[in-house]
Amino acid sequence: MQQIKHTEFGGERPLFATHDLQLNDVTIHAGESALKECTNIIAVDCRFEGKYPFWHVDGFAVRNCLFTEGARAALWYSKNLVMTDTRVEAPKMFREMDGIRLENVQIPNAQETLWHCSNVELKNVQVDNADYLFMHSENIRIEDYSQNGNYSFQYCKNVEIRNAVIHSKDAFWNTENVTVYDTELDGEYLGWHSKNLRLVNCKISGTQPLCYATNLVMENCVMADDCDLAFECSSVQATINGPIRSVKNPRTGSITAESYGEIILDKNIKAPADCKLKLRDEHSDFSA
Repeated sequence: MQQIKHTEFGGERPLFATHDLQLNDVTIHAGESALKECTNIIAVDCRFEGKYPFWHVDGFAVRNCLFTEGARAALWYSKNLVMTDTRVEAPKMFREMDGIRLENVQIPNAQETLWHCSNVELKNVQVDNADYLFMHSENIRIEDYSQNGNYSFQYCKNVEIRNAVIHSKDAFWNTENVTVYDTELDGEYLGWHSKNLRLVNCKISGTQPLCYATNLVMENCVMADDCDLAFECSSVQATINGPIRSVKNPRTGSITAESYGEIILDKNIKAPADCKLKLRDEHSDFSA
């Protein structure tokens, strides 16, 4: 494998179509497409300042590197990436990619990041300013994760999340086959129009959560006091450890909680309108 150490590049395509290359302590200055159409690339202790450095790359490892804000849209149309111990300050990262593993990565400006990607693994990753994160992506596994940013995971499929803190308005809209364990989910309008969303040992907060959901499952979850008007038009099987502030017109299924602040069952409820609302450890039953 060829090695390039302690040097700098700039301009257009300085390393275009290179293969079996290791970069150590290399800076990519302003310019475009520094490593386009490459294979088997290793970058260690490098700094990326120019736009689009890794496009159409197959097989690359990035370790202890920095992508500055100028390196926007840095990784697109590529596959088989392993990124560790790296800081990504550039927006619009990771598009149309297959095979991404991120570990110990910080992404403080994650606007429009991880779109149309598949086979993604994240461990110990922190993302901020992350509006529209993970749009239209699939086959995602996440662990030890924190996120600040709205509209995340929209239209995603086949997602598993463990031990996370997610602050996001409109998270998990139109998703399919998502399971979340031991996670704090903070943000209004959670999980609308989702299919097969399963929440296990999660803490939920935010107004009007989990409406228009199909096959929603909640196991041993807690709902904060601001979780009002929950479950409208949803099919749901839920066990809640604590009270629910208000439930509005769930479509079908069963909900069990310690208490209900308000139950709204009116003429607008959708068929079959047979959801059972139960109290934990008691025999009381409020049927829709």
